[in-house]
Amino acid sequence: MMDILYTGPVPADRESPMTRSETSPSRAQHPSSPAQKPNTCCFCWCCCCSCSWLLFLNAILPPSSLTVRSEDDKRGRRKAQETKLEPFPWENCTKPSMEEIKQWAQSFDKLMKNPAGRNKFREFLRTEYSEENMLFWLACEDLKKEINKSSIEENARLIYEDYISILSPKEVSLDSRVREVINRRMQDPTPHIFEDAQLQIYTLMHRDSYPRFLNSSVYRSLVQGGSRSSSES
Repeated sequence: MMDILYTGPVPADRESPMTRSETSPSRAQHPSSPAQKPNTCCFCWCCCCSCSWLLFLNAILPPSSLTVRSEDDKRGRRKAQETKLEPFPWENCTKPSMEEIKQWAQSFDKLMKNPAGRNKFREFLRTEYSEENMLFWLACEDLKKEINKSSIEENARLIYEDYISILSPKEVSLDSRVREVINRRMQDPTPHIFEDAQLQIYTLMHRDSYPRFLNSSVYRSLVQGGSRSSSES
């Protein structure tokens, strides 16, 4: 059998890789040392510089630490994707009176018809990571005001991608029947294409989020602040 010839540089002192890797720092810092080879890679004992940063990390860190860090990053990105919402302008409104604030507790309709009430309710929904329900409802209200066909088609498509698509992190909760109706109507959308879905989300906020809003710190602080203002005046 023919011998395999090694054509690379031969270490002067024929030290083994283990012995060479255990060389003291003072010896490694002096390039004039006869035991050190020229152009040696900083992280390996051989003359080849093909070692990568990943191999260096694997050498100095336990494998489990890299895996855990990667999983933490994935969970962080997933959480950010699920909860982060695009900036949406708050409605311009005047400061609500104490009478208006009390009316919000009388019925959900009065809360939703009041711009200041919608802003405060939306602020509460954000704390529960369900702000997309209010954003969808507001977007549907804006779509109903459109009269230009191209604007209707464009806005309907945006609403679908943001709140109806199962791939969206802001997807609202709708039943299959409503989704099927929307999918059929998307071929020729109208300003009222999402009317059934809007009603379903409105009912969901009324039954699920509204009672918690009335017991939340967001609403209680409004009532207490309005009561102090009335007593001081």
